Amino acid sequence: MRIYAAALVALGALPAAAGQTDFATTRYLCDRGVEVPATYVNADDLSLAVIHVEGAQNTLVNEPSASGARYGWPSDGAHYVWWTKGDEATLYWAERGEETQLLSCKAQE
Repeated sequence: MRIYAAALVALGALPAAAGQTDFATTRYLCDRGVEVPATYVNADDLSLAVIHVEGAQNTLVNEPSASGARYGWPSDGAHYVWWTKGDEATLYWAERGEETQLLSCKAQE
């Protein structure tokens, strides 16, 4: 439930969307048995992914991608990148223009 709270806080911190807001939660099983819960928040002009990684919640914003859905943080600093396609997801660490893959994950039913 903490993930929902983080998503709501993030959404409330931004201008209200004109239409409906959808929430979806998926649990991913990753390399080395790591679990990453993710909540997706989709509104008319806003798409977020809230992931729980390394003991912290991270709110990431949808970014342009050629394939799948890519979420990151629009800054010049270091940050996580969460990239999903179908039932697979990959977690990267982005820093100084380079991305290092941290985890490869698969959605659990």
